[in-house]
Amino acid sequence: MKILLLIFIPLLINACSSNPPKESHNNICHIYEYDDDWEDAAKESAARWGTPEYILMAFIHQESRFKDDAQPPRPYALGFIPLPRRSSSYGYSQAQDPVWLEYQRDTGNSSARRSDVEDSLDFIGWYNYQSHKKNRISRHDAYRLYLAYHEGQGGFQRRTYLKKHWLLKVAKKVQRRAYTYKQQLKNCSRYKSYEDIKNKRPPNNNSCNAPWPYC
Repeated sequence: MKILLLIFIPLLINACSSNPPKESHNNICHIYEYDDDWEDAAKESAARWGTPEYILMAFIHQESRFKDDAQPPRPYALGFIPLPRRSSSYGYSQAQDPVWLEYQRDTGNSSARRSDVEDSLDFIGWYNYQSHKKNRISRHDAYRLYLAYHEGQGGFQRRTYLKKHWLLKVAKKVQRRAYTYKQQLKNCSRYKSYEDIKNKRPPNNNSCNAPWPYC
């Protein structure tokens, strides 16, 4: 019985995850159509914490590409000896252990999981609310919110991001994606459905190593 539980519990957990396929990532309407849990969770977090849903979803795209078990790659010594990962970042939100525990204590959501859609979006909304309170960042300012999300509240106050030109570029990318998502949300009906795009996906024929639609 114990062996069966060890086999089936991970399968049940994985079955609860919702990882939209890559071809839907550039269109928030297609993500919502693929699984409306994303829409429900984003709207709930936006209503609770004040960060618009399109910014929340842009954060998820940047942090994990909508992969529930995303985490930093594990380095290997001599090519085969596993070493510790460079951080404890995990899940859709890529939250690290200390700040995730802080979120659980602050919200009373002790069972929250970083691989859960609702918990991850709620966490991002909660964190952006802390940025708004502690650093007076507008909850509509995707650029500065992302800098605080990456650097932490203290790091943002010290402006540590100014020495990280690559991070400034990433924050700009998040800002652009948030704007794109915002424009798409104004009229999702004008976009081809996710099913239409999926059914018209061209064959790869092993001629390219990149995922569709880049091939």
